Amino acid sequence: MSLEDDGRIVLETGRADRSVWLMKCPPVVSRSWQSAATSAAATSSDANLPPPIVSKVVLSLDPLHPEEPSSLQFKMEMAQNDSSNTPKSYSLNMFKDFVPMCVFSESNQGKFSLEGKVEHKFDMEPHSENFGEYGKMCRERTNKAMIKTRQVQVIDNDHGGLMRPMPGMVGLVPSGSKDKKKATPTKGSDVKRTRRDRRELENIIFKLFERQPNWALKQLVQETDQPEQFLKEILNDLCVYNKRGPNQGTHELKPEYKKSTEETDTA
Repeated sequence: MSLEDDGRIVLETGRADRSVWLMKCPPVVSRSWQSAATSAAATSSDANLPPPIVSKVVLSLDPLHPEEPSSLQFKMEMAQNDSSNTPKSYSLNMFKDFVPMCVFSESNQGKFSLEGKVEHKFDMEPHSENFGEYGKMCRERTNKAMIKTRQVQVIDNDHGGLMRPMPGMVGLVPSGSKDKKKATPTKGSDVKRTRRDRRELENIIFKLFERQPNWALKQLVQETDQPEQFLKEILNDLCVYNKRGPNQGTHELKPEYKKSTEETDTA
């Protein structure tokens, strides 16, 4: 198809009845054909020369039983080989049942042509005699893909100035700096916490529960600055621990202490 000045789309159909083969080939074969076509185009200046022969198809037929499908076999021989491990012989497995298809082409001038109708469809696979070479080629391709290419860049400024952290980069200190900050030890639950008088601590706890009715143990440790184990002993006498419900995981005063605090507030 091509678009004419008057808006019409033109499709060249002179070769519409030509039989065409559709073949699925391995990437190594496709690259070999493209390389051959590119090199031929680069070395040849005569556009009238025929394209290079990249392969040939060998048809085997049993003349005694030509009507049997198994008697008809296709084989492709590569005309040139890019790699020593690239197979040269391939079997062509033909399919009879496939969706009808046609082949179209587009020229450099933007003109479209119908090149023909697909008559046979093939799957290309290495011939049995080349399985060893093809397997070796696949292993080499896998090993090559697994190799990580690393780049080495030479730095002109070897004084390390570019390696220093920029302002605002937290946590990065030059390796030779004498001003390294020592990591501050994390404060444990009972580190540098001295016990208060029990009566005094009970009064503090009562005042905290006047502020809010429910407290978690970690919150009380932070508010009272008391050892966790010592605080637990007092909470077991004064409070009830909620194991379920909306206040799960918190302590609240026992009913008798709630009543005494309410009477103190009223008085």
